[in-house]
Amino acid sequence: MDLTAIEIIATLAKALVVFTAGMMCTPVLVYAERRLCGFMQDRLGPNRVGPKGLLQPIADAVKSFFKEDLLPANVDRFLWIVAPAIGIAVPILCLAVIPFGASVPLTESYTLIFQVADPDVGVLYVLGVVSLGIFCTTMGGWASNSKFPLLGSLRASAQMVSYEIAMALAVISVVMSTGSLKLSAIVAHQNTDWLGVVPEWHCFTQPLAFLIFFVAAVAENNRIPFDLPECEQELVSGYHTEYSGMRFAMFMMGEYTAIGFMSALIVTMFLGGWSLPWIQLAPASGPSWIGGLVSILVFLVKWALVAFTYIWLRWTLPRFRYDQLMGLGWKALVPLGLANIAVTAFLGVVL
Repeated sequence: MDLTAIEIIATLAKALVVFTAGMMCTPVLVYAERRLCGFMQDRLGPNRVGPKGLLQPIADAVKSFFKEDLLPANVDRFLWIVAPAIGIAVPILCLAVIPFGASVPLTESYTLIFQVADPDVGVLYVLGVVSLGIFCTTMGGWASNSKFPLLGSLRASAQMVSYEIAMALAVISVVMSTGSLKLSAIVAHQNTDWLGVVPEWHCFTQPLAFLIFFVAAVAENNRIPFDLPECEQELVSGYHTEYSGMRFAMFMMGEYTAIGFMSALIVTMFLGGWSLPWIQLAPASGPSWIGGLVSILVFLVKWALVAFTYIWLRWTLPRFRYDQLMGLGWKALVPLGLANIAVTAFLGVVL
């Protein structure tokens, strides 16, 4: 079907907004993490550059930009350059299929959907693109031609593959409950209330899948307590030890952008997406601008709560040993995920 001019313009505008939002994850989350960890440790945090330290992320970016970009001898130049770029590209590509608001009427013949793309296999698209993130850590460690980055990349590869299996098993349970691979359909399925009281969010109807998915998501992002690929006591700084300047900053940007995407995915899959309990933001009478704008605000509040949990865990829990990390993935999360699928299938047949 041919696209009209307004559809093309709307799609390009949504893509630009999503790209900007993905790039803004880094300064927002860096500032929030510094302020929150300062509060948790009874200190001030950034408070010099700008009001309340709000310009500190910009100062960090300027500092990284002017740092010398060292290129060690005997590195694989192509992989060295590509690795950090993959870390940023993967989560931004995944953000394109996240529905972040209810539809609104743009013209009499066109309804604007707050989602860049809504493929029928949206869940498979997300799982497929997320799995490409492993190339970022693997290429970074291999291209460095150094033993500590290589060990860090091997750890990251094993960890990400292990926890992606647990994550996929949790997603399968949600897909079985919803009956669709479309992320918009998954949100719509949660936009109801059980007996008019309890929202039918998957965190309530699939609590075990929610727990498995969240733990796997933290491990996928290499965040404490799962930051073994960057364990400074053992590996200096892991797979990006040899990087400096803006290329090192790109690895950090990729990490925080991935946190932003995973937080959005958790909201979409388990916390009802943009829906609000007991209030229909997408009424049967048709879409409205008020409902659309409120739905975006609801999504952002949920996203902020999940992102806060990421930060809270980092400054609360100690790091696991590597054998504990792998044991949790293979001996606990994977069996629990398989058991949850079996229970979901049984209840689906019985009920």
